[in-house]
Amino acid sequence: MFHNPILARFSGFSSLFRPKRTNLHNAFLNHGVLPNFVLDCPSAMRILNLIGPLCWQEFPERNLLRNWGQPATPYAAFSAACLLKLNEDMVSMGDLHLYLLEHPAFIWLLGFPLKPSRKHACGFDPQASLPTERHLTHLLRSVPNSSLQFLLDGSVRILLQYFARSGIRAGECTSLDTKHILAWVQENNPKAYVETRFDKTKQPKGDHDCKLGCKRRHNQQTSKNTPTTNPVPAAKISVGEFYWGYGSGIVVVKVPDYGEFVLAEMTQTFDHADVSYFFPLMAKTEKILGCKPRFGTFDAAFDAWYVYDYFHRADDPDAFAAVPFSEKGGYKAKGRQFSSAGLPICAAGLEMPLQFTYTDQTISIIPHERGKYVCPLRYPQKTEHACPINHENWKKKGCTSAMPTSIGARLRYTLDRESQNYKDMYKQRTAVERINSQAVAMGIERPHLRNGAAITNLNTLIYTLINLRLFHRLTQNH
Repeated sequence: MFHNPILARFSGFSSLFRPKRTNLHNAFLNHGVLPNFVLDCPSAMRILNLIGPLCWQEFPERNLLRNWGQPATPYAAFSAACLLKLNEDMVSMGDLHLYLLEHPAFIWLLGFPLKPSRKHACGFDPQASLPTERHLTHLLRSVPNSSLQFLLDGSVRILLQYFARSGIRAGECTSLDTKHILAWVQENNPKAYVETRFDKTKQPKGDHDCKLGCKRRHNQQTSKNTPTTNPVPAAKISVGEFYWGYGSGIVVVKVPDYGEFVLAEMTQTFDHADVSYFFPLMAKTEKILGCKPRFGTFDAAFDAWYVYDYFHRADDPDAFAAVPFSEKGGYKAKGRQFSSAGLPICAAGLEMPLQFTYTDQTISIIPHERGKYVCPLRYPQKTEHACPINHENWKKKGCTSAMPTSIGARLRYTLDRESQNYKDMYKQRTAVERINSQAVAMGIERPHLRNGAAITNLNTLIYTLINLRLFHRLTQNH
């Protein structure tokens, strides 16, 4: 060990080159372990107070003892640096690299391997202690997303613990929504000439992971003029916004008078439907909460029987899912009634008996039991009575209906969407919109990345930072 009288002025200098420096969480709890040049850096202390509450000492680190030819960059140090990059609105890894060089305190604080040097007052060479800009970009797509999910889960836990200490029960009502993410490819640029812009069989060269999907679709033409030639049935008209990219699904919890935070998130390619996020995200939600949430608020894309079935509880009749009716299958929201026995009632006001059940594996995203309900005047015994209202289907062996036998299918039609309870609960769905607005401000909608793994990791870091910012505001104001 060399001695430099200039460097010796910095308290804590002798601990700079210990094999294992203190982690961010310990530094957050005890500032006394920090050298003076870190304590004297306002930016470093501000970021430490923001990201330090996470359990960095338990971060699932990779093996740092392997011989890489040079010291391996810890995933924890890189993840913390990415949170710094997002919080400071840096555009590229080049910006992050330059910022770290200009602020050596972060290199020490975040845990990058240090290269001792007598030429620098901090005691190490910032340039030699940092990975290159190119390697930082490589790390973003090579870090396991499970490691970053650990940070997101940690941010959720510290928020839940904070509210528990305040006597607030958070997590009873959850909101789920998806956010489209545009791939950085010329096919998404309307000003660029692309011969086959929306051909899903021709993968864009700029991103080999993205997929073609539809942001929204309807069967109404934008023009109000009725075509006089070559008329096309409305059922065959498909108008929508198509993009190459990804989708990010999140479960959000709103705490009145405090704010909202992200409970769980996942990223998929854009060719997955919104409802495909439901079960994976709710499984993550249950794991972090330790139980099912009592209420859920969703938009009309999640108007499916299994959503209502998930929130139904025999021991808690007040629990329900607040979802607008999407009028799938041509039925109006109040057009189908059920008897006390759970049988559908036909247009004539008669209970339709169950003729048989079968397992369906095509209509929904999960296999389920469906039943065929038929006209009571035709089954189980054919009667001599005619249909009281002379329904148009009477000549076709009477009315029939096929629907899931689950109680969720009945709740979808019988849910009182005009009640004040429903309206109050559905208002909480605005929480997910506010989270999406924060994510858009951090660049989630148009990331300058060309890799699915990198975009997935970036999304997890964005939501982690959103949670950390809320926790920081709460602890500063209370």
